[in-house]
Order: sequence, then C-alpha cells, then structure tokens
Amino acid sequence: QVQLVESGGGLVQAGGSLRLSCVASGSILNINAMDWYRQAPGKQRELVASITNGGSTNYADSVKGRFTISRDNAKNTVYLQRNSLTPEDTAVYYCHAQIYTPTPYGRRWSDYWGQGTQVTVSS
Repeated sequence: QVQLVESGGGLVQAGGSLRLSCVASGSILNINAMDWYRQAPGKQRELVASITNGGSTNYADSVKGRFTISRDNAKNTVYLQRNSLTPEDTAVYYCHAQIYTPTPYGRRWSDYWGQGTQVTVSS
C-alpha cells in the first residue's frame, strides 16, 4: 500500500514563508509527476505546482515567483517552498503523485493523494 504524508502546514503571518513536504512510502517502483494542489473554503481544488521526475516544473500564475517546487527522488519526497504569503494562499494543501506499483495483477500507474495539510495566512 502506498501512502503520501504531508507536513509543514500551520499558521503564518502575511509576508511570511512556509515549506511543505510530502513523502511517498510503500511498494513504489517509480514515481512520475508529483504535484501540489490546494483547496480554499468554498472553492474548487486547483493545481498549484507540479514537477516531473526529470525536474521540469510548472506553476499556477497566482504563485509564480513566490512558490518553488522541488523533489528528492532518492527520498520519494516533494517540497513546496512558499514565500511572500498572502491571506489568499489560505487553503488545505494536498500532495498528489503518479506512482508505479506492483499489484497481484501486474504493475501499473495509479494516482495517489495525501490527506491534506491546512495553511492559514493571517493579515
């Protein structure tokens, strides 16, 4: 069984910084893209940033220049460094990954999600 576990959320003042981490564990053969999503109250979940296993990155326009996604393939870990935080960044942040795993029926790619971590930015 594969698990994604996020950490690093919490309360921060506007203008501050936080780094989120997400570790994938379990029967993992390979990990393709790893992403961070967020969902604010009353809004749909949105993609914040993504990174391929080769290191190519992509960001939502709202976070470009403020957030940086990175990963450590040896540790099956993805990070999200967030600077210049604003109250609009308040949300539950979710880690997502495409992971290649063994199953009783053969190997396959599947999507996995973390449980989410709350980030609150006070003004």
